[in-house]
Amino acid sequence: MHKNSTTATLRTVETAFLASTASLLWLINYYFPIGPLLRIFFPIPIALVYLRWGSRASWMSAIISGLLLSVLMGPTRSIVFLMPYGFMGVQLGMCWKRDASWLFSLFTGGLIDSIGLFFRFWLFSLLLGDDLWRLVITQVTEFAEWVFLKLNIFLQPNFEIIQLLAISLILVQSFVYLLVVHLVAFYLFERLGNPISKPPQLIQIILALHD
Repeated sequence: MHKNSTTATLRTVETAFLASTASLLWLINYYFPIGPLLRIFFPIPIALVYLRWGSRASWMSAIISGLLLSVLMGPTRSIVFLMPYGFMGVQLGMCWKRDASWLFSLFTGGLIDSIGLFFRFWLFSLLLGDDLWRLVITQVTEFAEWVFLKLNIFLQPNFEIIQLLAISLILVQSFVYLLVVHLVAFYLFERLGNPISKPPQLIQIILALHD
């Protein structure tokens, strides 16, 4: 009975602590942005909760992080954290707990990250009353037209093509981001006693060359 009580207390404390850590990382990065460094760690605390205590604790950690950020920064910023990073933390934790292949966790995590970016465009467009995605693509198209004109390239940039290129770049960026998150988690969690599955053979060879 005493052991069960101690385990439950430890689970509660770790869940709350790691939820606070995730919120703090987001808060610091928002007010003191230092590039992409802190962004790498956004989903990691919630994923660690999943590895140590399972699905329910991980979801609780994501929800607590969202509630903390809602109090500190308002509901909009809280929602933007939860989608994608709260969901991503649970998804990565589930994949790593079940020893899923890196290819699967990279693919699903990359989709969540990409959907999160489009969700932010939709949310802020809704709040501002303007289609931010179309505005950005229009600006990029006009810039491409100006560059082509200066370089005497007689081509007309197409809005749909620019849009497809933008979506492709977002997907590539998301998968690169998830790969870095996996590498950080691979080294970090092994030292914390919660190792994740090993990377594909090609990545292991590349890592061995750099050691």
